[in-house]
Amino acid sequence: MRALVWHGKEDIRCDEVTDPEIEDPRDAIVKVTSCAICGSDLHLYHNLIPAILPGDIMGHEMMGEVVEVGSGVIGALRTGDRIVVPFTIICGECDQCKRKNFSVCERTNRNKNIADKAFGHTTAGLFGYTHLTGGYPGGQAEYVRVPF
Repeated sequence: MRALVWHGKEDIRCDEVTDPEIEDPRDAIVKVTSCAICGSDLHLYHNLIPAILPGDIMGHEMMGEVVEVGSGVIGALRTGDRIVVPFTIICGECDQCKRKNFSVCERTNRNKNIADKAFGHTTAGLFGYTHLTGGYPGGQAEYVRVPF
């Protein structure tokens, strides 16, 4: 698939990258139809936020169509649904998510320890941002894996 990929300061290119796959039973794969560009993307473009790496896929705040769901996806989400995907990745099960403090989900930031050091606390995992926030591929791509 094609995606906008960060190669270094002020160097973003449209590259061929590997298609996302279901990694967890609660994942979905979404065909992206729209993706916003916001001010936080400019921070990455200018390399003002640490821990973005060459090869990282940009973008968050996307919309699209569900093309695949994992075996653990239950409820209303089905293949063919059109959805909006927010910037923040949440598990929906940890204490912070149960309190509706989604931006500090305790489970989705795969690099929690470096976020703790950089920010003084962790954040939730975020799409298309830095490895401080989990290093999740973003939505400036043809497809995106949506965890949980």
